[in-house]
Amino acid sequence: MCALFKSKKTAPLPRETMQAPELREAQLAAASYGPPTGGDFYDFVRVSPTRVLFGLLDVAGRFQDNHSIVAAAQNTFRSRGAELFAQEDINETDAMIEISGDLNRTILNAAGRVCSSPAFAGCYNESLGTVCYFNAGHTPGLMGDDGGVTELGATGLPLGLFSHITPDASIVALQPGAALLVVSRGMVEARRKSKSSKSEEFGLNRVKDYLQGVHSQAAQKISATILDKVQEFMGKSPMNNDVTALALARASTRKAFAAS
Repeated sequence: MCALFKSKKTAPLPRETMQAPELREAQLAAASYGPPTGGDFYDFVRVSPTRVLFGLLDVAGRFQDNHSIVAAAQNTFRSRGAELFAQEDINETDAMIEISGDLNRTILNAAGRVCSSPAFAGCYNESLGTVCYFNAGHTPGLMGDDGGVTELGATGLPLGLFSHITPDASIVALQPGAALLVVSRGMVEARRKSKSSKSEEFGLNRVKDYLQGVHSQAAQKISATILDKVQEFMGKSPMNNDVTALALARASTRKAFAAS
């Protein structure tokens, strides 16, 4: 297994080939500007008839230097996820913690050094409408529903720092019509010059304000629209850092998602 972690021949899947699995009365989607420049990668993989894993990870450094680390992490995410969730009666929190530990060791082995890698990963249970997740020092996940927007903050330190420390896992219910949105640090830290000539960040609050008005919208629309808002804020397409959004949306009824 360690030899696989260090393989130089493994390459991360191109973003355009990552089709999210079809979900029952829900949808997963992600959007990102152009080819990666940093270490962001997102992925989705069905791991059982009723469960789908998804994640957004940011490996430290530029893509030309860390692509082998990204590829090794993605391979572990897919292979170990399928193994751990093969049985329907598994404990989801234990499985998510184990995945985080495997990812942590993979990143350390592939990098051969400390390599800070914030990550947010979740398992959506279609039967229950729940998400079991860990947040390893990543930008908070944001869950928007009729009650407002809830931050799913860090449950542990970033991956790639310590060999035997892993984040905790938690479970939240995704109500019908609700959405979970996870964005990269590059989006939150996107900057523009204000009228006072001071630099202004897009910030997490703008993402939360947008999500506040989202109800029963398709995940594709949610992820694409928040990228459009960043581009509008900056007055240009972000180029210096990865800007990525991943959304999980649950339909409010058995009808299609809202078109608007």
